[in-house]
Amino acid sequence: MTDPEAPNFGELLGRYIGRVPPASVPRFLARLERGAADRYRAWAAALPAHAEQLLACAAREDEIAVRAEALFPVIPEDLAAIEDALPGARESYFAVFEGLSLKQQLALQAAAERQGAQAWQGLKRDDAPAAQLEELDALSALERETADKVDALVASLPD
Repeated sequence: MTDPEAPNFGELLGRYIGRVPPASVPRFLARLERGAADRYRAWAAALPAHAEQLLACAAREDEIAVRAEALFPVIPEDLAAIEDALPGARESYFAVFEGLSLKQQLALQAAAERQGAQAWQGLKRDDAPAAQLEELDALSALERETADKVDALVASLPD
């Protein structure tokens, strides 16, 4: 089996991210993390022998979302833009996985996690408090941990 090439998810989702005011992009990304958690739960149901590992991945995605939401305050006037952009972003993201085997889907998801780690780093600002920079590093570390776990799982699955 050949693993499909992972798209640049930032480019794929860029037109949706661009609809969200910049200050609320982290909240939008947190909502996408919750969608990834849901995907891991679905994969856990489809691969019961690996459910524990996949549910741990879902828990990390939920943790990333919670921590990102705590780090970046809600801007009430931006909530409508987030809600408006979210369905299209999710549809575009899910379309990447259509027609792929579970193993291929997981391989792509590992790549998405690594890109997610980079996205949190991209939110760093020179004038940000040290605690915020540390938390963004922690979010990136969670993304990389999930990617490593998923890569190991993919390597263990038959073609």
